[in-house]
Amino acid sequence: MHYSCRYKSKSKKFLVVFVAFIFSIICSDRGVLSHEIPNDVVVRTIIKPDEDKINLLIRVPLEAMRDINFPTTGPGYLELEKMPELTMDAAEIWLGNFIDVYEEKNKIKEWQIEKTRISLPSDRSFGQYNTAYNSMFSPSLNNTLIHYRQALLDILITYPIESASSKFSADINFGGLGINTTTIMTFVSTDDVSRLYQFKGSPGLVELDPSWLNAFFRFVSSGVEHIFMGIDHLLFILCLILPCRRIRSLIIVITAFTVAHSITLVASALGTVPSGLWFPPFVETFIAFSILYMAIENILKSEQERRWPMVFIFGLLHGFGFSFALSETMQFAGSHLITSLLAFNLGVELGQIIIICITVPIINLVFQWTEKERILTVIASVIVAHTAWHWMLDRYEAMQAYNYSGFLDHSGSTIINWVIVSFVTAFVYLILRRLFIQIME
Repeated sequence: MHYSCRYKSKSKKFLVVFVAFIFSIICSDRGVLSHEIPNDVVVRTIIKPDEDKINLLIRVPLEAMRDINFPTTGPGYLELEKMPELTMDAAEIWLGNFIDVYEEKNKIKEWQIEKTRISLPSDRSFGQYNTAYNSMFSPSLNNTLIHYRQALLDILITYPIESASSKFSADINFGGLGINTTTIMTFVSTDDVSRLYQFKGSPGLVELDPSWLNAFFRFVSSGVEHIFMGIDHLLFILCLILPCRRIRSLIIVITAFTVAHSITLVASALGTVPSGLWFPPFVETFIAFSILYMAIENILKSEQERRWPMVFIFGLLHGFGFSFALSETMQFAGSHLITSLLAFNLGVELGQIIIICITVPIINLVFQWTEKERILTVIASVIVAHTAWHWMLDRYEAMQAYNYSGFLDHSGSTIINWVIVSFVTAFVYLILRRLFIQIME
């Protein structure tokens, strides 16, 4: 009994200490907040070569500089006179170490943080290079009350270079600053021509003023990567080649698909596409429908020699789908828009060829091991159809969240563009029709 009382007494003491510990953590607002990860962080950077150095200007929310206890008073107002040394440390730890700048192909290893400065959220100096650079040397805000959650940290980093006319590239990775980090980067050339980039996380090495050859290879790689990462496009191609593995049939359906998606890909890149938010989910919904249709056709029909007209129509839809991926990377094309567009399309075609060259022999090999080719085709098509059906329902539900704003904006130029695209599509279709009739005879 005595042992039991002592045990209960110790348990109560332990419970009191534990509760006090938890309460102290909750109440220590300053310590907890300094380690919180912000949800959305927007980083603005401006890069400009200047004679023998590159000036890199960065503006980032101060709260993204975690694990550094900035001196505060009251409810969280910064003690600005004590900030300079800490902001230099934060700039090195969280920013300077996550940027690599290259001159030609050589990494610039010697860099220096020249200056840091606390700015108000109302400050608009980072709209242009000159105002951003000059603001770094303006008087500090020592007598200003500013909460650390509202403060912005401005940084100037310099990189020594051999010539301002060199080709420069940058590898910026600020993804660790927040859960969702967006970097808006402006490159200002020696001719004061600005080029804007916007990306989430890290896009890898970015050529700030790419040559046509660099842009070409980057977009060929992007096209190949997109076709391999796009599961819906892969399933559509599988539906095409599953019943059509003879050379003549493959040439017809793949050519129809390739030519069709090239038309709408080019048209989209040139701006002939509805601007409403409803359009991407609309296209994605009908891409899922195209897979479902082709899978059902594989189940119901054994001969697919003359399916190319539907493949052509669905190829137009898939071209819009490719254009959505292209629009995100077109900013890295520099001044080589046409080259990058053609390179991306070439990458998509190379990806398709690789997939066909790998898939067709495997399917033929599997079918050689069994005499039930038709049954296997139906089973595979049923699985694909089931997947596409659920995709279509999910995407249709997402499409319902947007208001339909019309296919055309009724401006004269837009209508003319769509007339031209329609004429080109009809003309190409007639050429393919005549060509395929000759092939099938």
